[in-house]
Amino acid sequence: MRKTHVFTAVIEREGDGYVALCPQLDVASQGETVAEARANLKEALELFLETASKAELSQRLRDEVYVTQLEIAVG
Repeated sequence: MRKTHVFTAVIEREGDGYVALCPQLDVASQGETVAEARANLKEALELFLETASKAELSQRLRDEVYVTQLEIAVG
C-alpha cells in the first residue's frame, strides 16, 4: 500500500506564466496557468520521491514550513 504525504505548494506569477515551489523539498516547476504549474509540480514531486535516495530525502525534507503574509508600510 502506498503512503500519502501532504506537501505545501507556493505558486506565483512570473512573466507570462507561473512558478510552483514545494518548500519542504525545494522542488520547483512551472506552467502557463496556475492549474498547469500545480500539476507539473505534483509530477516533479512524484518523480523526485521515486528516485531520491533516503539520504537526500532526509537532507532536504523540512518538517515545518509556514506560509504567511506580512503587511509592511512603504513610503
